[in-house]
Amino acid sequence: MAVNLAVKVGTLLLKNPVMLASGCCGYALEMGEFFDLSLLGGYCLKGLCAGGSEGNPPPRLCETPGGLINSIGLQNIGIEEFLREKAPKLRRVNSVMVANFYGHSVEEYAAAAEKLQAEPCIAALEMNISCPNVKTGGIAFGTDPKLVHEVTAACRKATRKPLWVKLTPNVTDITETARAAEAGGADALSCINTYPAMAIDVEKRAFKINTRSGGLSGPAIKPLAVRAVHLVSKAVKIPVVGIGGISTWADAVEFMLAGAAAVQVGTALFSNPNAPLEILKGMEEYCIRHGFKDVADLVGAARDFERPDCNLPSAVIVTGEKVRK
Repeated sequence: MAVNLAVKVGTLLLKNPVMLASGCCGYALEMGEFFDLSLLGGYCLKGLCAGGSEGNPPPRLCETPGGLINSIGLQNIGIEEFLREKAPKLRRVNSVMVANFYGHSVEEYAAAAEKLQAEPCIAALEMNISCPNVKTGGIAFGTDPKLVHEVTAACRKATRKPLWVKLTPNVTDITETARAAEAGGADALSCINTYPAMAIDVEKRAFKINTRSGGLSGPAIKPLAVRAVHLVSKAVKIPVVGIGGISTWADAVEFMLAGAAAVQVGTALFSNPNAPLEILKGMEEYCIRHGFKDVADLVGAARDFERPDCNLPSAVIVTGEKVRK
């Protein structure tokens, strides 16, 4: 049985739902060493700002059980150099390129979006709102619904390209910031960014990362990310792109069942650069096995728990509690 793997994220058509996450695939070109770049649905490129950034001093990566803490500091070459050096090569790649961008004020965000507007290789923009707003004492844009709306609206005016907003999980209610982004003009939501985390070397009695804390990614955050995707997809009418600990086809399917229209693979690339292709193959086989002719039919298809229809004794002990038929 042939499976239609194409999906739509708003008006943007992807040949399949597997994308690579920003910060983990460089400017996409680097991944060409491992596989044909045209095979995946898309690439969310390394975060860009107007003037570029040297990032944080090392050490800035730390492996943990089930994850990775990073404090790269959004090191990047800047938009001008990207347009001059990387974009011409990306124009020759038959896949969707999404430019991740950021700023430290509303004006910086809007300026970055405007600079990227004219580049033909960029199909959409993904706005990283986990950055501190220097004009409000360092409060992260993504933690305040009013700031989320303001910066989204400003970038909406600055570009005609599809605008995705990458949500931070560092909030009390992620549905509030999701709705604020939608109201500000976002075309889709990337859900989620990393969780704040810390690690200490007990023998040296020293922090393992120069900045003390960083962002946790990888399998450890997957259940949290799946829940966030489900909550957000129910709260807004625009598509959600799922991110967070995806390393197998089952992870990707789980995110789509929770409500994601597409997924992004990130940390898994560091241990298995071919993971995206394995995930894509596994998703196709899953669809064939379960009779899905269109992978998009998986989106939001999770059902409430149903007790198996079997002959149970009148009382079953489950974690110390009696459950009756």
